[in-house]
Amino acid sequence: MYGKKQRRSTAARTALVVAAASGLCVAGLTAPPATAADGTLAVQYKTGATGATADQTEPWLKVVNTGSSSTPLSGVKVRYYFKADSASAEYRFACSWAVKGCANVTGTFGRLANPTATADRYLEVGFTSGAGSLAPGADTGDLQLRFHQTNWQPVRQSDDYSFDASRTSYGNADKITAQVGGSIAWGTAPDGNDPGPDPDPDPDPPGDAPSLFDDFNYSGHTDPQIRAHGWSIRSNAGGPGVPGATWDPSNVTFATEGGNSLMNMETSTAGTGASTEHTEILTQATKFRNGTYAARVHFSDAPKSGPDGDHLVQTFFPINDLTAPMADDYSEYDFEYLPNGGWGEPSNILYVTSWETYRPDPWEAVNRHTESRQSYQGWHDLVLTIDDNAINYYVDGQLFGTHEARYLPERDMSINFNQWLIDLAGQTSTTPRAYDQKVDYVLHTQDQVLTPAQVNEKIDAYRESGTTFEDTVPGS
Repeated sequence: MYGKKQRRSTAARTALVVAAASGLCVAGLTAPPATAADGTLAVQYKTGATGATADQTEPWLKVVNTGSSSTPLSGVKVRYYFKADSASAEYRFACSWAVKGCANVTGTFGRLANPTATADRYLEVGFTSGAGSLAPGADTGDLQLRFHQTNWQPVRQSDDYSFDASRTSYGNADKITAQVGGSIAWGTAPDGNDPGPDPDPDPDPPGDAPSLFDDFNYSGHTDPQIRAHGWSIRSNAGGPGVPGATWDPSNVTFATEGGNSLMNMETSTAGTGASTEHTEILTQATKFRNGTYAARVHFSDAPKSGPDGDHLVQTFFPINDLTAPMADDYSEYDFEYLPNGGWGEPSNILYVTSWETYRPDPWEAVNRHTESRQSYQGWHDLVLTIDDNAINYYVDGQLFGTHEARYLPERDMSINFNQWLIDLAGQTSTTPRAYDQKVDYVLHTQDQVLTPAQVNEKIDAYRESGTTFEDTVPGS
């Protein structure tokens, strides 16, 4: 169950046996070409790397509100289209600097349903709610963005649909598209690949489905209701993480903040295996498969005490056990935040990963991941949906990654939260330090895919009714 995590290294991350490159798999909808279709936005572009080939592509962007009303940036999506350097190429996004703050800018990669001679992928740039709104006539200011191949091989830009070597100063770019709330507002996509509308933003409310909901309203780690409600706080030794570390149930505590009951998971170390304490809580039952998984989680970039820099992993995931190396019925779906990097990454990164299987020794993995290299300090709404066709990951209401049907689960899973240290290489001090990961709630609806908005409605309904726990999901 944990061997694969213990063995994830730089080589494992960059040489994963992955069926397809990192990025979203999106179904395309055909529509007439759209250039400033509703006149509400314009996208301006210049390049920070003008060569036909370069170490990385540098699309610098500004989004301009050309309409007459304010536009929340969290509803804006901008797509830059390019031709992959090979069928198996994987790319990484980075924000060098942004007037709105790089922490409020997201970047994910997608594949076009109808590849052309100059485009088969796109970089989709989005914004968190922290980016605020764009007033009429205002623009975002510089978005100094870049992306490169994960193996750092040169990128060929001269055959990229959205690239223009002559653009060394900002100007309107109609080969870059923008959407507002799913509707085309600017630009012309490559033939046959106009972005489709977002799903109905206010769909009919879902009917009842077997559900697990927990508001984590407990007195402490010894509260008998924790076990009665189907949870187990880990105390047994072993991986993942630092060899010799322990898993201490007393590091799981509960408090009330802002009227909500919260669970806190503390991980601490003084720079040795014997002094390292990891934390995990998981459901006793493995009875969860298709449907919706959601949690509100607070990630921490810095320790609450002591020196910073440890290779910390903060998580939320459903998982089942590996019955044999490369067993095809293994399943795991991770949200993993690394505030100080690790696995070869130098700094903040959020991964979502869908696992088909793995072999611990020698290491071999079959999975698919999407990542974003930026800070995720603070509270975030994490939603994972699994149906018969795909796995979708959402962060703060925005689609973060879509992974295809080959990674769908074949067996039921448990639901887990853990916080642990990959190694002690990030911070070698022997000064004690401790990190917190907080959890507000967890929700699972069996065989029912909810939108992030519907998740919020369901949580609000539980809280308005005074319900702090419910489990109507049949046992495995």
